[in-house]
Parts: sequence; structure tokens; C-alpha cells
Amino acid sequence: MGRLLGSGRTADVYEIDEAWVLRRDREGYGDALAKGAVMAHVRQHGYPAPRVRLADSSRTELVMQRLSGPTMLRALIEGEMDAQEAGGILARLLRQLHGVPARGPQGQVLHLDLHPDNVVLTPDGPYVIDWDNASEGDPGLDWGSSAVILAQVAVGDEAIAEPARALLAGLLADPSGLTENGLTENGLAEALRRRAANPTMTRREVELLGAAEELIRTFLRD
Repeated sequence: MGRLLGSGRTADVYEIDEAWVLRRDREGYGDALAKGAVMAHVRQHGYPAPRVRLADSSRTELVMQRLSGPTMLRALIEGEMDAQEAGGILARLLRQLHGVPARGPQGQVLHLDLHPDNVVLTPDGPYVIDWDNASEGDPGLDWGSSAVILAQVAVGDEAIAEPARALLAGLLADPSGLTENGLTENGLAEALRRRAANPTMTRREVELLGAAEELIRTFLRD
């Protein structure tokens, strides 16, 4: 086990060598092998997810490609990327993902946690990480999930609230055809329900969901 490279709400990432890292889930959270299988599947269809070594992984530990570059969130904070541009990239990544054939009989592959801290800007382009919530279903839920996450930040009191608002505007400006129909109906309602029930949410984050929903609907009405 190498040095600790980073920690999130549910997992820690350790260095293996210059090419690989080990992502260890805490307290048995999630299923690393199932997550790795989704990543391998979307990669086979050209989607920018890290490579994985399933044979060297387990239910709690995933061996995956080590990526070089800042997260999109870091690039936004440091002024290296425009928020509207970032919103457009998130929209493109969602559209591209929903074009990947599903492994099951229904729906499309969904990430359900696509936001700036889960996109790494490598020299080869943006890569999507953290596939803990990945599933299959209606793409509108994926759009709704990303919109709710961004809107929660935008209506909060953190320093990145204004960039998050501009990023949300860029995401919802995407002409995918899913935004107005899929997001405002079932997609947005289900995304809000899931976010409220997420055990990693703080009380304050849950309290912001009402204002976040109103902000999303404001953008959609404009």
C-alpha cells in the first residue's frame, strides 16, 4: 500500500505506482467490483472512464488507472476554466454516456453523480471518476442528479456559489431534448428524492433542496 492520495465521503485512494491507484471503500460501502465492471463496460464503448484491473480488485477495493491533472472543480476555483465552458463539458459527458449501450434490457447507463469534482482534466481530455452510484435507467434522472448537485451549491453560501450557478446554466442550456421533458418531470423529482435520502448529506444540504429545485426551474423557464 502506497501513500494516501485523496479521500472522499465514502472512500480513500492510495498510490500503487505511477500508473495505478487503489480505491478502498470505507465500512464496506458499495461494491467495488460492480462499479469496476460498469467502468470497463463504458470504456469498451469509447467513454472516458479510467482503466480498471478487475482481477486484482475485490468487493471493497478497486485497482484503477492513475490519472494526471486537476479536477474540474480545482480548475474552476483556480480560474483555469470558465464555468459556462465547464457546464458544456458536463452536458457533453452526459450525452456521450447515454449513448453507450446498456448492459441490461432497459434504459441507458447512468452515472448519477456527475459534477466538477468527479471530472479529471487530463492531457488526453476529461475523464469521469467515482462510479459508486452508477445504474441503468432514464437519462432524465442523470440530468436531474447533476442539476440538483450544482444547484445545491449555487444556493448555498460557499465561495463557489456563483461559479456553480453559471455552471448550472451551461448544463441546462444543452440542446439535448432531455432537459425540458426528462428533467422537469420524473427526472428532477426522482433526483430530489434520492438526494434527500442520501445518508452522506448533511442537514444543511438537505435544507437547501427546496431552493435548489426552484433555481433549476427558473433556468428552465427562461
